[in-house]
Amino acid sequence: MISNALPLSLVNNPLLSQWLAFERPGVVRITTGKVEIGQGILTALTQIAAEELDVEVEQIHLVSGETDSCPAEGFSSGSYSVSVGGGSLRIVCAEARALFLAALADRLGCTTADLAVERGRFLHAGQDCGHDYWSMAANVPLERRALGTTPAKRPADYRIVGRSLPRVDLPAKLRGGGFIHDMAPADCLHARVLRQPWRDAELVELDEAAVHKAAGAPIDILRIGNFAAFTSASEIAVMRAAETARLKARWAAGQQVSDNIGEAAWLKAQPSRDRTVETRGSGQVTAGTPVKADFWRPFLTYGSIGPSCGLAEFADGKLKVWTHCQGPAVLHEWIASALGMTLSDVIVFHRQGAGAYGHNTADDAAFDAAFIATRLPGRTVRVMWSREDEFEAAPVSPAMAIELSAVIGPDGRPSDWTTEIWSPPHAQRPGMNGNSNLLASYALPGAVPRKPIDDVAEDRGGGATRNALPIYDLPRHRLIHHMLPDVPLRTSSLRGLGAWANVYAIECFVDELAEAAGEDSLSYRLSMLSDPRAKRVLETVADMSGWFDKRNSDDGSACGIGFARYKNIAAYCAVIVEATVEETVRLKRIWCAADAGLVINPDGVRNQIEGAIIQGASFVLRESVRFENGRVATNSWQDYPILRFSDVPVIDIQLVDTPNEPTLGVGECGVGPAGAAIGNAVARALGVRIRKLPLTRENITSQLEQA
Repeated sequence: MISNALPLSLVNNPLLSQWLAFERPGVVRITTGKVEIGQGILTALTQIAAEELDVEVEQIHLVSGETDSCPAEGFSSGSYSVSVGGGSLRIVCAEARALFLAALADRLGCTTADLAVERGRFLHAGQDCGHDYWSMAANVPLERRALGTTPAKRPADYRIVGRSLPRVDLPAKLRGGGFIHDMAPADCLHARVLRQPWRDAELVELDEAAVHKAAGAPIDILRIGNFAAFTSASEIAVMRAAETARLKARWAAGQQVSDNIGEAAWLKAQPSRDRTVETRGSGQVTAGTPVKADFWRPFLTYGSIGPSCGLAEFADGKLKVWTHCQGPAVLHEWIASALGMTLSDVIVFHRQGAGAYGHNTADDAAFDAAFIATRLPGRTVRVMWSREDEFEAAPVSPAMAIELSAVIGPDGRPSDWTTEIWSPPHAQRPGMNGNSNLLASYALPGAVPRKPIDDVAEDRGGGATRNALPIYDLPRHRLIHHMLPDVPLRTSSLRGLGAWANVYAIECFVDELAEAAGEDSLSYRLSMLSDPRAKRVLETVADMSGWFDKRNSDDGSACGIGFARYKNIAAYCAVIVEATVEETVRLKRIWCAADAGLVINPDGVRNQIEGAIIQGASFVLRESVRFENGRVATNSWQDYPILRFSDVPVIDIQLVDTPNEPTLGVGECGVGPAGAAIGNAVARALGVRIRKLPLTRENITSQLEQA
């Protein structure tokens, strides 16, 4: 019987044979449903497998995200890839190693304690005994369930885990390949799709003659319902065709959006499904001084450097799809469903893209290619999205209004705390709420109506409510969640979901409470924490930055701090930012301390935290989606500026050493603390709290005028 303690990936894929095989001498085939989206997961998983099997990294052949051979592990999201996917692989490899050792001990008439493994070969009393994994594989069947009872290695015995090994995916990329965008078979048929400008828009008219003329080379137009695609052997031709079609198409009906969609007042005026949860304590509110603060964040988009791409081939009734999505097994199911095909007739292969950070348009590009391929059998169809499509038709990360209120006791600490949130749902990935959520599928005739939607449940980390419960020792906490189910936009998951906005609000509010109490903000935080790991992270970043020696300088700069434990179950992260507020906010220096438990690849973890810090800074300082004339109005980097290389200061990251603790998800832990630290630094420099994001010159000026 499977233990409830097994990681979810192993519960859903319980056979050892679903994870590894010894088919080719000297090489271990490891399969995983987790995929590389820029986070270095393939390197970490390779290290885990090599460590537990006692082989070298170069002996691992890792196959990722191929639905005909890999375990179905859902999405690579939520900072679960190492903790859940890697945790599953550790158990599988430890059990496989133990099975081989037990079989060999029985054959040699010795104990397993007399045996060891080196590069996959077995040693008896320190000497090579002529056996290895591959010679014994036929006698050790792996078609058995993982039990989770075999001890994995002790961290003190690690050779490979804990080392900063080079990324296994970089050599191909540095040579100019390695991405799905580099795939272009000789018989490739290039395609672009005309996107609906708003939900359920009807394509009333398309000047096909103008489109053919603009293409400059032969193209075909595939038009079905409100779906239109342009195909040609020439990629330039379909690019020109799609650009002209955008200008020549006439749309009607559907659900256009207002220019003020997402503003705080707009959010609070929408129909909502409401719930109140007493997350800590209950009963009568303690007497004290009430305080309140309102915060707001706008809609955001993904801004992947490389637009999405998908390829598909339909031949002999079988469909092959290549994608850089985050959940190949889930996409597999919903492509088959949307096209009326059986799962056995569809195979999805993951290939790497230019980073995702959430539910971007990779799934949509894959479905575009799949649908077109079924109409053009025998050809490999390659769909590329344009930059304009990425901005105008990608899912958007929800705008949020957050109200925090507290009752402050005589000691200056909150005795009661309420978090109130207004937000659309943060996840409309394929399959969620029983909807395909594949954009083109809704443009086709006979599209299945959308089912009612909901947000991510708290037991899966929460969506808008992620990190809404402060990590601090609060006697009483109440969460009021207003979920807005009818916003006419496809809102979905972007790095951290609602966590970074909640952390921004909470950490700025805590700074205000510390200021009102006349106390140092870092010391104030420490006084409300009993978790020793949380305290150690804060103390570490204080030492790194010289926090207690810093004061506001004459050049308008100041330091701010932000702290959280991602989802209150993953990595701890504290960030201190030194920033200058002049014509714009300029970042001078950033310090970060993080506790991620057992670290598989320190360099990989630092890279992830650094990337999260930079993205959190970009969210808070620059990013916002605008709407005009019923649709998204930001469609270029000029309209949607992000942080540039020249804006990034020196970032000093220190990992708190806790190798005997379980591995904690780290990929999203730095986003909220970094943004909050910037907000607190800006407030210190200005002497005024800025509650409306982003912290652009225009927003700061407007809020200063109202102060």
